[in-house]
Amino acid sequence: MFFASDNGGPAAPEVIKAIAQANEGAAMPYGADPIMDNVREEIRDIFEAPGAEVFLVATGTAANALSLACLIEPWQTVYCHKNAHIEEDECGAPEFYTGGAKLTLLEGADAKIDPENLRHAIKHTAHAGVHNVQKGALSLTNATEAGAVYTPEEVKTLTGIAKAAGIPSHMDGARFTNALVRLGCSPAELTWKAGIDVLSFGGTKNGLLGVEAVVLFAPEYAWEFELRRKRGGHLFSKHRFLSAQMEAYLSDDLWLGLAAKANRAADRLAKGILQIAGAQLMHPVEANAVFASWPRKGHRAAQQAGAKYYHWPFDQPLEGPEDEHISARLVCNWATTDAEIDNFLRLIS
Repeated sequence: MFFASDNGGPAAPEVIKAIAQANEGAAMPYGADPIMDNVREEIRDIFEAPGAEVFLVATGTAANALSLACLIEPWQTVYCHKNAHIEEDECGAPEFYTGGAKLTLLEGADAKIDPENLRHAIKHTAHAGVHNVQKGALSLTNATEAGAVYTPEEVKTLTGIAKAAGIPSHMDGARFTNALVRLGCSPAELTWKAGIDVLSFGGTKNGLLGVEAVVLFAPEYAWEFELRRKRGGHLFSKHRFLSAQMEAYLSDDLWLGLAAKANRAADRLAKGILQIAGAQLMHPVEANAVFASWPRKGHRAAQQAGAKYYHWPFDQPLEGPEDEHISARLVCNWATTDAEIDNFLRLIS
């Protein structure tokens, strides 16, 4: 009953096998391995973007921070939701890698930026010229930190506001595939066709050991990204082991199948929670995360039996009135089973 994070799920067997196969013999280092050539072409094909540049890093934080550093100058700002991962969970890495750029935090339901809030923030940026931080870039998280999904139309609306102000757009896609599977659209429709210039294409939360692809739909940033990746300590010497993971991930639509399993598990979990008297969902279940509340006695029973998940917010005590509701975040991964979901639901009920 592990629902703490999809980061805690296992790697897919196909990925483990691919790493073992890549370990045979020698290969050129630093991304010059032939597997990376295949990965690059496969991602270009999947995204219908033959001119895109593709690079691999081992963490989502590196993918986001290095991407944003290429898009803006130190005296500019990144517009993002106040609950965006780049704000809440990256220990100032975007600010560090951009050389001190600011994050401008915006409101919006379910951790999705409200277009009017973005328009207002851009309008009031740099109103005193040289004395102020300048307009920089937009960053969207899809799926969001609240488990919600931006549609292509919503992305296009926000990037349109950004482009009208002359600023580029980045997408934090740590759970991009979960969003894509839920929407049923094409990767291109959710990214560059909707105005995204740079995508952090996640794999670690969806069955890889540790690989994220940075997809530059605006290839003019490619050389700078290469330099920043090396200077920042994120260019792997034995790069073939990153390449092998991503190649396996993309083969035979494994990436889509893994995300679909995680999403289905979240749907089953949410449906079961709503059978509990008084239980509520805090956000829509649109990817693989469930935010819900139910009575404290159910939390106590599940956690005493070994269930792992987070109270949301964290500071809600397990001790207290049994019928008082506690809210929680539960995240499913591709390997979450019906049996562990059903056991968890039995306990919290």
